[in-house]
Amino acid sequence: MRDLSHRPKRRRCHETYNFNMKCPTPGCNSLGHLTGKHERHFAVSGCPLYHNLSADECKVKATTREKHEEEAKVQEESNRHATRHQTPTSRQTRYKEQVTEMRKGRNSGLSKEQKEKYMEHRQSHGNTREPLLENITSEYDLELFRKAQARASEDLERLRIQGQITEGSNMIKTILFGRYELDTWYHSPYPEEYARLGRLYVCEFCLKYMKSQTILRRHMAKCVWKHPPGDEVYRKGAISVFEVDGKKNKIYCQNLCLLAKLFLDHKTLYYDVEPFLFYVMTEADNTGCHLVGYFSKEKNSFLNYNVSCILTMPQYMRQGYGKMLIDFSYLLSKVEEKVGSPERPLSDLGLISYRSYWKEVLLRYMYNFQGKEISIKEISQETAVNPVDIVSTLQSLQMLKYWKGKHLVLKRQDLIDEWKSKETKRGSNNKTIDPSSLKWTPPKGT
Repeated sequence: MRDLSHRPKRRRCHETYNFNMKCPTPGCNSLGHLTGKHERHFAVSGCPLYHNLSADECKVKATTREKHEEEAKVQEESNRHATRHQTPTSRQTRYKEQVTEMRKGRNSGLSKEQKEKYMEHRQSHGNTREPLLENITSEYDLELFRKAQARASEDLERLRIQGQITEGSNMIKTILFGRYELDTWYHSPYPEEYARLGRLYVCEFCLKYMKSQTILRRHMAKCVWKHPPGDEVYRKGAISVFEVDGKKNKIYCQNLCLLAKLFLDHKTLYYDVEPFLFYVMTEADNTGCHLVGYFSKEKNSFLNYNVSCILTMPQYMRQGYGKMLIDFSYLLSKVEEKVGSPERPLSDLGLISYRSYWKEVLLRYMYNFQGKEISIKEISQETAVNPVDIVSTLQSLQMLKYWKGKHLVLKRQDLIDEWKSKETKRGSNNKTIDPSSLKWTPPKGT
Protein backbone atom coordinates (compact mmCIF):
# COMPACT_ATOMS: atom_id res chain seq x y z
CA MET A 1 0.00 0.00 0.00
CA ARG A 2 1.47 3.35 -1.01
CA ASP A 3 1.68 6.30 1.36
CA LEU A 4 0.19 9.36 -0.37
CA SER A 5 0.94 11.73 2.51
CA HIS A 6 4.22 12.83 0.92
CA ARG A 7 2.70 13.69 -2.44
CA PRO A 8 1.06 17.11 -1.98
CA LYS A 9 0.24 17.54 -5.67
CA ARG A 10 -2.35 14.76 -5.35
CA ARG A 11 -3.86 15.67 -2.00
CA ARG A 12 -7.31 15.88 -3.58
CA CYS A 13 -7.07 12.27 -4.68
CA HIS A 14 -10.78 11.72 -3.87
CA GLU A 15 -11.54 13.65 -7.06
CA THR A 16 -9.41 11.34 -9.23
CA TYR A 17 -11.37 8.29 -10.31
CA ASN A 18 -10.99 5.27 -12.52
CA PHE A 19 -13.93 5.75 -14.87
CA ASN A 20 -13.91 2.08 -15.84
CA MET A 21 -15.33 1.37 -12.40
CA LYS A 22 -19.07 1.41 -12.04
CA CYS A 23 -21.65 1.30 -9.26
CA PRO A 24 -23.31 -2.16 -9.12
CA THR A 25 -26.82 -0.71 -8.58
CA PRO A 26 -28.86 -1.34 -11.78
CA GLY A 27 -29.61 1.89 -13.68
CA CYS A 28 -27.06 3.97 -11.72
CA ASN A 29 -24.57 6.16 -13.58
CA SER A 30 -22.20 6.33 -10.58
CA LEU A 31 -22.68 10.10 -10.22
CA GLY A 32 -23.13 11.71 -6.80
CA HIS A 33 -22.52 10.30 -3.34
CA LEU A 34 -24.67 9.66 -0.27
CA THR A 35 -22.47 12.03 1.75
CA GLY A 36 -22.99 14.83 -0.78
CA LYS A 37 -19.23 15.45 -0.71
CA HIS A 38 -18.02 13.44 -3.71
CA GLU A 39 -18.70 13.63 -7.42
CA ARG A 40 -18.86 9.87 -7.99
CA HIS A 41 -19.33 6.59 -6.14
CA PHE A 42 -18.62 2.96 -6.93
CA ALA A 43 -20.27 1.04 -4.09
CA VAL A 44 -23.84 0.52 -2.91
CA SER A 45 -22.99 2.16 0.42
CA GLY A 46 -22.50 5.53 -1.32
CA CYS A 47 -25.16 5.18 -4.03
CA PRO A 48 -27.93 7.83 -3.87
CA LEU A 49 -30.16 5.76 -6.17
CA TYR A 50 -29.96 2.73 -3.88
CA HIS A 51 -31.03 4.92 -0.94
CA ASN A 52 -33.97 6.27 -3.00
CA LEU A 53 -32.41 9.72 -3.32
CA SER A 54 -30.95 11.93 -6.03
CA ALA A 55 -27.44 13.40 -6.06
CA ASP A 56 -28.89 16.89 -5.42
CA GLU A 57 -30.97 15.66 -2.47
CA CYS A 58 -27.80 14.16 -0.95
CA LYS A 59 -26.06 17.54 -1.22
CA VAL A 60 -28.99 19.31 0.46
CA LYS A 61 -29.04 16.75 3.27
CA ALA A 62 -25.27 17.15 3.67
CA THR A 63 -25.69 20.91 4.12
CA THR A 64 -28.42 20.33 6.70
CA ARG A 65 -26.27 17.82 8.59
CA GLU A 66 -23.33 20.25 8.67
CA LYS A 67 -25.63 22.95 10.08
CA HIS A 68 -26.88 20.60 12.80
CA GLU A 69 -23.31 19.54 13.60
CA GLU A 70 -22.32 23.20 14.08
CA GLU A 71 -25.28 23.71 16.42
CA ALA A 72 -24.28 20.55 18.32
CA LYS A 73 -20.75 21.89 18.75
CA VAL A 74 -22.10 25.13 20.18
CA GLN A 75 -24.33 23.10 22.52
CA GLU A 76 -21.36 20.97 23.60
CA GLU A 77 -19.23 24.06 24.22
CA SER A 78 -22.01 25.56 26.31
CA ASN A 79 -22.35 22.38 28.37
CA ARG A 80 -18.60 22.34 28.95
CA HIS A 81 -18.78 25.69 30.75
CA ALA A 82 -21.91 24.69 32.70
CA THR A 83 -21.87 23.36 36.23
CA ARG A 84 -20.14 20.01 36.77
CA HIS A 85 -22.85 18.80 39.11
CA GLN A 86 -24.52 15.52 38.09
CA THR A 87 -27.91 17.23 38.04
CA PRO A 88 -28.82 18.07 34.38
CA THR A 89 -28.91 21.73 33.45
CA SER A 90 -32.20 23.33 32.44
CA ARG A 91 -30.99 23.43 28.82
CA GLN A 92 -30.25 19.68 28.88
CA THR A 93 -33.61 18.97 30.47
CA ARG A 94 -35.45 20.96 27.78
CA TYR A 95 -33.50 19.14 25.04
CA LYS A 96 -34.37 15.76 26.53
CA GLU A 97 -38.04 16.72 26.65
CA GLN A 98 -37.91 17.83 23.01
CA VAL A 99 -36.39 14.51 21.94
CA THR A 100 -39.00 12.58 23.91
CA GLU A 101 -41.75 14.60 22.26
CA MET A 102 -40.32 14.08 18.78
CA ARG A 103 -40.12 10.33 19.34
CA LYS A 104 -43.82 10.23 20.24
CA GLY A 105 -44.59 11.12 16.63
CA ARG A 106 -44.02 7.57 15.45
CA ASN A 107 -46.77 6.24 13.19
CA SER A 108 -48.26 2.87 14.00
CA GLY A 109 -48.25 1.90 10.32
CA LEU A 110 -48.45 2.97 6.70
CA SER A 111 -51.58 4.41 5.11
CA LYS A 112 -53.24 2.55 2.27
CA GLU A 113 -51.69 4.86 -0.34
CA GLN A 114 -48.26 4.49 1.23
CA LYS A 115 -48.58 0.72 1.30
CA GLU A 116 -49.50 0.70 -2.40
CA LYS A 117 -46.54 2.94 -3.18
CA TYR A 118 -44.25 0.69 -1.15
CA MET A 119 -45.43 -2.50 -2.91
CA GLU A 120 -45.06 -0.84 -6.31
CA HIS A 121 -41.54 0.23 -5.33
CA ARG A 122 -40.53 -3.31 -4.28
CA GLN A 123 -42.03 -4.89 -7.41
CA SER A 124 -40.18 -2.41 -9.66
CA HIS A 125 -36.78 -2.54 -8.02
CA GLY A 126 -36.71 -5.70 -5.91
CA ASN A 127 -33.64 -5.87 -3.69
CA THR A 128 -31.68 -3.37 -5.80
CA ARG A 129 -33.03 -0.49 -3.69
CA GLU A 130 -33.13 0.16 0.02
CA PRO A 131 -36.54 -0.58 1.62
CA LEU A 132 -38.67 2.52 2.25
CA LEU A 133 -38.13 3.50 5.88
CA GLU A 134 -40.49 6.48 6.18
CA ASN A 135 -43.25 6.18 8.78
CA ILE A 136 -41.65 3.10 10.31
CA THR A 137 -40.12 5.10 13.15
CA SER A 138 -39.98 8.71 14.28
CA GLU A 139 -38.35 11.35 12.11
CA TYR A 140 -35.77 11.92 14.83
CA ASP A 141 -34.63 8.27 14.92
CA LEU A 142 -34.76 8.00 11.14
CA GLU A 143 -32.50 11.03 10.85
CA LEU A 144 -30.06 9.47 13.33
CA PHE A 145 -29.97 6.37 11.13
CA ARG A 146 -29.38 8.49 8.00
CA LYS A 147 -26.48 10.27 9.72
CA ALA A 148 -24.94 6.92 10.64
CA GLN A 149 -25.30 5.70 7.05
CA ALA A 150 -23.61 8.83 5.71
CA ARG A 151 -20.79 8.56 8.24
CA ALA A 152 -20.20 4.88 7.41
CA SER A 153 -20.23 5.68 3.70
CA GLU A 154 -17.69 8.45 4.26
CA ASP A 155 -15.45 6.05 6.20
CA LEU A 156 -15.60 3.50 3.35
CA GLU A 157 -14.79 6.23 0.83
CA ARG A 158 -11.76 7.25 2.87
CA LEU A 159 -10.53 3.64 2.99
CA ARG A 160 -11.00 3.38 -0.78
CA ILE A 161 -8.96 6.55 -1.31
CA GLN A 162 -6.19 5.16 0.89
CA GLY A 163 -6.14 1.99 -1.18
CA GLN A 164 -7.40 -0.29 1.57
CA ILE A 165 -10.56 -0.99 -0.43
CA THR A 166 -10.40 -1.28 -4.22
CA GLU A 167 -13.95 -1.26 -5.54
CA GLY A 168 -14.52 -3.39 -8.63
CA SER A 169 -11.11 -5.06 -8.28
CA ASN A 170 -9.87 -7.56 -5.74
CA MET A 171 -12.24 -6.56 -2.97
CA ILE A 172 -11.63 -9.66 -0.85
CA LYS A 173 -8.37 -8.74 0.86
CA THR A 174 -8.20 -11.53 3.45
CA ILE A 175 -9.91 -14.82 4.25
CA LEU A 176 -10.20 -16.56 7.59
CA PHE A 177 -9.50 -20.22 6.86
CA GLY A 178 -9.18 -22.57 9.80
CA ARG A 179 -6.59 -21.16 12.17
CA TYR A 180 -5.05 -19.02 9.43
CA GLU A 181 -5.78 -15.52 8.20
CA LEU A 182 -4.63 -15.44 4.57
CA ASP A 183 -3.96 -12.39 2.40
CA THR A 184 -5.38 -12.90 -1.09
CA TRP A 185 -3.40 -12.31 -4.29
CA TYR A 186 -5.98 -12.09 -7.08
CA HIS A 187 -9.63 -11.36 -7.75
CA SER A 188 -12.09 -14.24 -7.48
CA PRO A 189 -15.70 -14.00 -8.75
CA TYR A 190 -17.47 -14.58 -5.44
CA PRO A 191 -21.02 -13.14 -5.33
CA GLU A 192 -20.87 -9.36 -5.00
CA GLU A 193 -22.56 -9.27 -1.60
CA TYR A 194 -19.63 -11.33 -0.26
CA ALA A 195 -16.88 -9.80 -2.38
CA ARG A 196 -17.42 -6.24 -1.23
CA LEU A 197 -16.97 -7.17 2.43
CA GLY A 198 -13.19 -7.17 2.14
CA ARG A 199 -12.85 -10.23 4.37
CA LEU A 200 -14.37 -13.65 3.83
CA TYR A 201 -14.86 -16.46 6.35
CA VAL A 202 -14.48 -19.96 4.88
CA CYS A 203 -15.10 -23.34 6.48
CA GLU A 204 -11.86 -25.27 5.95
CA PHE A 205 -13.69 -28.59 5.57
CA CYS A 206 -16.78 -28.00 3.40
CA LEU A 207 -15.42 -24.71 1.91
CA LYS A 208 -18.68 -22.85 2.44
CA TYR A 209 -18.05 -19.09 2.55
CA MET A 210 -19.70 -16.73 5.04
CA LYS A 211 -19.94 -13.04 5.88
CA SER A 212 -18.90 -12.92 9.53
CA GLN A 213 -17.00 -14.77 12.21
CA THR A 214 -20.22 -15.25 14.18
CA ILE A 215 -21.84 -17.06 11.26
CA LEU A 216 -18.68 -19.13 10.78
CA ARG A 217 -18.63 -20.07 14.47
CA ARG A 218 -22.25 -21.22 14.33
CA HIS A 219 -21.56 -23.15 11.13
CA MET A 220 -18.52 -24.92 12.57
CA ALA A 221 -20.55 -25.99 15.61
CA LYS A 222 -22.88 -28.01 13.37
CA CYS A 223 -20.72 -28.81 10.31
CA VAL A 224 -20.27 -32.58 10.13
CA TRP A 225 -17.52 -32.49 7.48
CA LYS A 226 -14.01 -33.41 8.60
CA HIS A 227 -12.53 -34.27 5.19
CA PRO A 228 -13.31 -33.65 1.50
CA PRO A 229 -16.12 -35.66 -0.11
CA GLY A 230 -15.30 -38.48 -2.49
CA ASP A 231 -12.96 -41.46 -2.17
CA GLU A 232 -9.69 -41.50 -0.27
CA VAL A 233 -7.27 -42.91 -2.87
CA TYR A 234 -3.99 -42.33 -1.03
CA ARG A 235 -2.84 -42.30 2.58
CA LYS A 236 0.57 -42.38 4.14
CA GLY A 237 1.02 -41.06 7.64
CA ALA A 238 -0.96 -37.83 8.03
CA ILE A 239 -1.12 -37.17 4.27
CA SER A 240 -4.20 -38.24 2.32
CA VAL A 241 -5.50 -37.57 -1.19
CA PHE A 242 -9.22 -37.64 -1.96
CA GLU A 243 -10.66 -38.06 -5.46
CA VAL A 244 -13.68 -35.76 -5.79
CA ASP A 245 -15.96 -35.97 -8.82
CA GLY A 246 -17.08 -32.54 -10.05
CA LYS A 247 -20.38 -34.04 -11.18
CA LYS A 248 -21.20 -35.74 -7.88
CA ASN A 249 -19.94 -32.97 -5.59
CA LYS A 250 -20.60 -29.88 -7.65
CA ILE A 251 -20.95 -27.28 -4.88
CA TYR A 252 -17.77 -28.38 -3.09
CA CYS A 253 -15.76 -28.27 -6.32
CA GLN A 254 -17.14 -24.85 -7.27
CA ASN A 255 -16.22 -23.50 -3.85
CA LEU A 256 -12.76 -25.04 -4.21
CA CYS A 257 -12.29 -23.28 -7.55
CA LEU A 258 -13.43 -19.92 -6.15
CA LEU A 259 -11.03 -20.33 -3.24
CA ALA A 260 -8.15 -21.28 -5.57
CA LYS A 261 -8.69 -18.23 -7.79
CA LEU A 262 -7.77 -15.98 -4.86
CA PHE A 263 -4.21 -17.31 -5.22
CA LEU A 264 -3.93 -18.06 -8.96
CA ASP A 265 -3.56 -15.56 -11.79
CA HIS A 266 -4.37 -18.01 -14.61
CA LYS A 267 -7.65 -19.74 -13.93
CA THR A 268 -10.96 -19.65 -15.78
CA LEU A 269 -12.80 -22.70 -14.40
CA TYR A 270 -15.28 -21.75 -11.66
CA TYR A 271 -18.67 -23.27 -12.27
CA ASP A 272 -18.33 -25.83 -15.09
CA VAL A 273 -16.78 -28.46 -12.85
CA GLU A 274 -18.67 -31.56 -14.00
CA PRO A 275 -16.11 -32.71 -16.64
CA PHE A 276 -13.30 -32.71 -14.04
CA LEU A 277 -11.94 -34.82 -11.22
CA PHE A 278 -10.36 -33.04 -8.28
CA TYR A 279 -7.54 -34.62 -6.30
CA VAL A 280 -7.49 -32.91 -2.89
CA MET A 281 -4.47 -33.38 -0.63
CA THR A 282 -4.99 -33.04 3.13
CA GLU A 283 -2.96 -33.27 6.32
CA ALA A 284 -4.75 -34.89 9.26
CA ASP A 285 -4.68 -34.11 12.96
CA ASN A 286 -7.13 -34.69 15.82
CA THR A 287 -9.53 -32.03 14.45
CA GLY A 288 -9.83 -33.32 10.87
CA CYS A 289 -8.18 -33.39 7.45
CA HIS A 290 -6.89 -29.91 6.61
CA LEU A 291 -6.70 -28.74 2.99
CA VAL A 292 -3.08 -28.64 1.77
CA GLY A 293 -3.68 -28.24 -1.95
CA TYR A 294 -5.28 -29.87 -4.96
CA PHE A 295 -5.13 -30.36 -8.69
CA SER A 296 -7.95 -30.84 -11.17
CA LYS A 297 -7.87 -33.18 -14.13
CA GLU A 298 -10.15 -33.63 -17.11
CA LYS A 299 -11.97 -36.95 -17.15
CA ASN A 300 -11.32 -37.25 -20.87
CA SER A 301 -8.40 -35.12 -22.09
CA PHE A 302 -7.79 -35.19 -25.84
CA LEU A 303 -4.21 -33.91 -25.33
CA ASN A 304 -3.48 -36.21 -22.34
CA TYR A 305 -3.19 -33.37 -19.85
CA ASN A 306 -2.79 -34.89 -16.40
CA VAL A 307 -3.36 -31.55 -14.61
CA SER A 308 -5.74 -28.72 -15.50
CA CYS A 309 -5.20 -26.55 -12.45
CA ILE A 310 -2.93 -26.99 -9.44
CA LEU A 311 -2.62 -25.09 -6.18
CA THR A 312 -0.83 -25.40 -2.87
CA MET A 313 -2.49 -23.32 -0.14
CA PRO A 314 -0.27 -20.37 0.92
CA GLN A 315 0.25 -21.67 4.47
CA TYR A 316 1.75 -24.89 3.05
CA MET A 317 3.94 -23.39 0.34
CA ARG A 318 7.73 -23.89 0.27
CA GLN A 319 7.42 -27.08 2.30
CA GLY A 320 7.52 -29.68 -0.50
CA TYR A 321 3.77 -30.18 -0.87
CA GLY A 322 3.63 -28.70 -4.37
CA LYS A 323 6.19 -31.26 -5.56
CA MET A 324 4.12 -34.01 -3.92
CA LEU A 325 1.00 -32.90 -5.82
CA ILE A 326 2.90 -32.88 -9.11
CA ASP A 327 4.47 -36.27 -8.35
CA PHE A 328 1.03 -37.67 -7.52
CA SER A 329 -0.36 -36.48 -10.88
CA TYR A 330 2.44 -38.33 -12.71
CA LEU A 331 1.88 -41.41 -10.57
CA LEU A 332 -1.71 -41.51 -11.83
CA SER A 333 -0.41 -41.18 -15.40
CA LYS A 334 1.90 -44.16 -14.83
CA VAL A 335 -1.01 -46.26 -13.57
CA GLU A 336 -3.00 -45.21 -16.64
CA GLU A 337 0.05 -46.12 -18.78
CA LYS A 338 0.03 -42.67 -20.33
CA VAL A 339 2.47 -39.81 -20.76
CA GLY A 340 1.20 -36.66 -19.07
CA SER A 341 1.75 -32.92 -19.09
CA PRO A 342 0.10 -29.96 -17.34
CA GLU A 343 -2.36 -27.80 -19.21
CA ARG A 344 -1.04 -24.43 -20.28
CA PRO A 345 -0.75 -21.60 -19.42
CA LEU A 346 0.79 -22.35 -16.05
CA SER A 347 0.75 -19.79 -13.26
CA ASP A 348 4.07 -18.20 -12.32
CA LEU A 349 4.42 -20.36 -9.22
CA GLY A 350 3.19 -23.41 -11.12
CA LEU A 351 5.82 -22.98 -13.82
CA ILE A 352 8.59 -22.68 -11.22
CA SER A 353 7.33 -25.79 -9.42
CA TYR A 354 7.12 -27.89 -12.60
CA ARG A 355 10.56 -26.87 -13.82
CA SER A 356 12.01 -27.80 -10.43
CA TYR A 357 10.17 -31.15 -10.51
CA TRP A 358 11.26 -32.01 -14.08
CA LYS A 359 14.86 -31.14 -13.22
CA GLU A 360 14.77 -33.43 -10.18
CA VAL A 361 13.19 -36.29 -12.16
CA LEU A 362 15.84 -36.09 -14.88
CA LEU A 363 18.79 -35.87 -12.49
CA ARG A 364 17.46 -38.82 -10.47
CA TYR A 365 17.05 -40.83 -13.69
CA MET A 366 20.60 -40.02 -14.75
CA TYR A 367 21.99 -40.87 -11.31
CA ASN A 368 20.41 -44.33 -11.49
CA PHE A 369 21.11 -44.84 -15.23
CA GLN A 370 23.68 -47.58 -15.91
CA GLY A 371 23.53 -47.82 -19.71
CA LYS A 372 25.63 -46.10 -22.36
CA GLU A 373 23.02 -44.28 -24.49
CA ILE A 374 20.20 -42.24 -22.98
CA SER A 375 16.93 -42.15 -24.92
CA ILE A 376 14.40 -39.37 -24.39
CA LYS A 377 11.65 -41.82 -25.33
CA GLU A 378 12.77 -44.25 -22.61
CA ILE A 379 12.94 -41.44 -20.02
CA SER A 380 9.40 -40.44 -20.96
CA GLN A 381 8.07 -44.00 -20.70
CA GLU A 382 9.63 -44.53 -17.28
CA THR A 383 8.75 -41.17 -15.73
CA ALA A 384 5.45 -40.45 -17.61
CA VAL A 385 6.82 -36.96 -18.40
CA ASN A 386 6.03 -35.64 -21.88
CA PRO A 387 9.09 -35.66 -24.23
CA VAL A 388 8.57 -31.96 -24.96
CA ASP A 389 8.92 -31.15 -21.25
CA ILE A 390 11.99 -33.38 -21.03
CA VAL A 391 13.67 -31.62 -23.95
CA SER A 392 12.93 -28.13 -22.61
CA THR A 393 14.33 -29.12 -19.20
CA LEU A 394 17.49 -30.63 -20.74
CA GLN A 395 18.00 -27.44 -22.71
CA SER A 396 17.66 -25.27 -19.59
CA LEU A 397 20.25 -27.50 -17.85
CA GLN A 398 22.55 -27.30 -20.90
CA MET A 399 22.45 -31.09 -21.17
CA LEU A 400 21.32 -31.25 -24.79
CA LYS A 401 23.75 -30.73 -27.65
CA TYR A 402 23.28 -30.86 -31.41
CA TRP A 403 26.29 -32.59 -33.03
CA LYS A 404 26.69 -34.04 -36.53
CA GLY A 405 22.96 -33.94 -37.24
CA LYS A 406 21.97 -35.61 -33.98
CA HIS A 407 20.76 -34.45 -30.58
CA LEU A 408 22.97 -35.80 -27.81
CA VAL A 409 22.10 -35.90 -24.12
CA LEU A 410 25.07 -34.92 -21.95
CA LYS A 411 25.42 -36.45 -18.52
CA ARG A 412 26.59 -33.51 -16.39
CA GLN A 413 28.07 -35.10 -13.32
CA ASP A 414 28.37 -31.76 -11.47
CA LEU A 415 24.60 -31.24 -11.52
CA ILE A 416 23.95 -34.85 -10.56
CA ASP A 417 26.34 -34.62 -7.59
CA GLU A 418 24.74 -31.35 -6.49
CA TRP A 419 21.27 -32.93 -6.60
CA LYS A 420 22.46 -36.00 -4.67
CA SER A 421 24.04 -33.81 -2.00
CA LYS A 422 20.74 -31.96 -1.47
CA GLU A 423 18.83 -35.25 -1.34
CA THR A 424 21.16 -36.55 1.36
CA LYS A 425 20.77 -33.40 3.45
CA ARG A 426 16.97 -33.55 3.25
CA GLY A 427 17.04 -37.18 4.36
CA SER A 428 13.89 -38.37 6.12
CA ASN A 429 12.37 -34.88 5.99
CA ASN A 430 12.02 -35.18 2.22
CA LYS A 431 8.31 -35.22 1.34
CA THR A 432 7.67 -37.84 -1.33
CA ILE A 433 4.77 -39.87 -2.70
CA ASP A 434 4.90 -43.60 -1.97
CA PRO A 435 3.39 -45.52 -4.94
CA SER A 436 2.58 -48.49 -2.70
CA SER A 437 0.16 -46.31 -0.69
CA LEU A 438 -2.00 -45.57 -3.76
CA LYS A 439 -5.35 -47.39 -3.83
CA TRP A 440 -6.76 -46.27 -7.16
CA THR A 441 -7.96 -47.58 -10.47
CA PRO A 442 -8.44 -45.28 -13.49
CA PRO A 443 -12.07 -44.14 -13.70
CA LYS A 444 -14.04 -45.25 -16.71
CA GLY A 445 -14.97 -42.62 -19.27
CA THR A 446 -18.13 -40.67 -18.44
